[in-house]
Amino acid sequence: METVLQVKGLSKQYKKGIYASHNVTFDVGKGEIFALIGPNGAGKTTTIRMISTLLQATEGDAIVAGHSILTEPDMVRKSITYLPDEAGAYKTMTGREYLEFMASIYADNGEQAYEFVKRGCEICELGDRLNDKISNYSRGMARKLLLARAIMPLPALAILDEPTSGLDIINALEIRRMIRKLASEGMSFLLSSHNMLEIEYVSDRVGIIAKGELLEVGKPAELIEKYGAQNLEEVFERVVLDREVL
Repeated sequence: METVLQVKGLSKQYKKGIYASHNVTFDVGKGEIFALIGPNGAGKTTTIRMISTLLQATEGDAIVAGHSILTEPDMVRKSITYLPDEAGAYKTMTGREYLEFMASIYADNGEQAYEFVKRGCEICELGDRLNDKISNYSRGMARKLLLARAIMPLPALAILDEPTSGLDIINALEIRRMIRKLASEGMSFLLSSHNMLEIEYVSDRVGIIAKGELLEVGKPAELIEKYGAQNLEEVFERVVLDREVL
């Protein structure tokens, strides 16, 4: 399998001997959905922000689509999209206007911008509601629009932080199916979520991080079998609690 992301000993040290993320190593293949999970303060967001070039690494490196986050950050940014949990859209715009505005930033020319907007409209499946102002959207509709914005340039790697946070069951299922469909077409995903059911359903592999260290990596079913657990929540609990008592 072609590798889209290689994370190699990635660390962020804020004070001498105090790491928010320490020696994190994993990879993500083409068309793979990899989830990074852990308790609050575990180092998930720090790791994601380093990969996204929003935070400078203290040690290690990450290679995205062949480009180093240390030496080629501009090329990395052209290869990824990052949708944080707290992302929002301009509420005075209509959905279509928002996609057009973002496409004008992403695209190299008008023809490409047109293709981005067309794809974004298809991905979000909001139909005529794209002509309504975003201020009139439900949270689910807004999240679909934001996901469409993130995906429409067809990045090599889509980084999504809590992609279905705060959504009802129907909207969350629709977004998970959307992610699975895009992965089947070759897009790679790096997810972060506290929803273990979601991770177990949507991810090909997961990495469990605690106190800045990546403790386990594997397929959900394999980890469940390894720990003799009923589900990924129990795996998560055992891995994290084992780390806490060390």
